[in-house]
Amino acid sequence: PRAPFTTNSAGRTLRMGKLRITVSACLRSTAGAAEFCSIRSSLATAARHGISGLDALTRAFQGSPWIPETG
Repeated sequence: PRAPFTTNSAGRTLRMGKLRITVSACLRSTAGAAEFCSIRSSLATAARHGISGLDALTRAFQGSPWIPETG
């Protein structure tokens, strides 16, 4: 019961990029795709640490981005 429904969090994180390419024909450049993936990865990592996406983006735009502590 405590196990997550799926353990494929990496696949779920990447799926949004592929869906965006398929549906809206976005990410036509490698640089645009890299930026999208970077932002998406940061938001997914923040969510796994209990930080809301809005809070993570707000901190980043204010110049003090949230960075996870290394163990």
